[in-house]
Amino acid sequence: MRPTHLRSISYALPVTRCQRRRLGVLAQHLEPTATRSRPETIPLQAELPNTRRNADPYVLVGAELTHIRKNMLNLLGSAHPGLADMAEYYFLHPSKQLRSLLVLLFSRATNGLGRRWETKHSDAVYESTSGQSEILDRPLKRPNVLNEWNPSMPDHTASFEHVFPLQQSIAPTLPPFRPPSAHPITSCLVSPPFLLPTQIRLAQIVEMIHVASSLHENIANTPEEEENGFGNKLSILGGDFLLGRASTALSRLGESEVVELVASVISNLVEGEILSMAQVKTPELGLIQGPTNLRDAWDAYLRKTYLKTASLMAKGARSSVILGGSQGEVWSELAYAYGRNLGIAYQLVEDAADIRQIQPGLASAPALYASATRPEMLPLIKRNFTSPGDTQLAAELMQNTPCVDQTLELARKYALAARHVLGELPESEARTALETLTDTVVERSW
Repeated sequence: MRPTHLRSISYALPVTRCQRRRLGVLAQHLEPTATRSRPETIPLQAELPNTRRNADPYVLVGAELTHIRKNMLNLLGSAHPGLADMAEYYFLHPSKQLRSLLVLLFSRATNGLGRRWETKHSDAVYESTSGQSEILDRPLKRPNVLNEWNPSMPDHTASFEHVFPLQQSIAPTLPPFRPPSAHPITSCLVSPPFLLPTQIRLAQIVEMIHVASSLHENIANTPEEEENGFGNKLSILGGDFLLGRASTALSRLGESEVVELVASVISNLVEGEILSMAQVKTPELGLIQGPTNLRDAWDAYLRKTYLKTASLMAKGARSSVILGGSQGEVWSELAYAYGRNLGIAYQLVEDAADIRQIQPGLASAPALYASATRPEMLPLIKRNFTSPGDTQLAAELMQNTPCVDQTLELARKYALAARHVLGELPESEARTALETLTDTVVERSW
């Protein structure tokens, strides 16, 4: 499938504005440049100054989320029909797209604030006008990269009779020289808001990683479940395939810190999944025991929650701000703190809703809270509910305890912590939407 190239539109350098900023930087207004074209961007809704209305995050970036969901298939290139069908099912299936949402909202809430914003913006404009932005949209299978096969080696049987001769690669054509930008450095939000092409691509990448993780996690437990789904082996292979494609797309963003951040998420997901397992047995150590006391159980649960859920949200949000030019600045730290706290709040709410579906494995927050009034829970927690009848007994013990309310209260505290850090951002509809999102996650009002 060929990538979709968005049409170029007439472009004017953005007006910057400062609100609730302690830095005394004046807003700038540059004359329109009719000959330039704007880089690949999704049309954004105009943002009114001094607006404090309750912005719905999904309405604010709804067009971008739809575009991202429909165009993720372009990143796959030509793939096996089974993989393509699976990707289409998950990419086009209605979902919260919470990870992509955070990337888009933080991009809107911080673009223009970083010291490197003008450079990032100027690079995007230059790449668009010179045709280099097309690189981001190429399917992830290029003939000059040795991956699935050697593109220069003939595939007839006789060619394997002799050593394949090495061929000198052709040097790539260097882009024309671009003079440095003469635009002044600004530290204010751009108006009207818009997204850089790399930020849009990042939103697609984090969603691909989330889908890959979901494929790995939702492996069928019975032959009937496997028959009605894609099958265990295809689900595992499909998840691996998406991770590979996401990694390839990630390398094209051109920001080493972002590559390292998002790549580390994959390691986090694996480690978090291991923590979630009911039993882990190694040849040398044998069966690794679960937590030995309630404090260790809480530490393991919160660590697992960060690794499996909050890491992708936190590092995705941070990466979006870095791509906007805020490398090594407070804005990227703020985005990480928000995503980490919101991700933990999200998982706490999910766990509170699933107390009737206890599975062998690491105890969740409701079970840990219930142990305070039901001491009989402690032996079950220590052995990760692995003995026969443990899950049924745990479900019975948790009844008529305040464990669900306590878990939701903890979720509200994490959501409040996420909301608190937003006070450092300039006022904008994107900031208001991020504030609203903290309530949406806790109330599950999707």
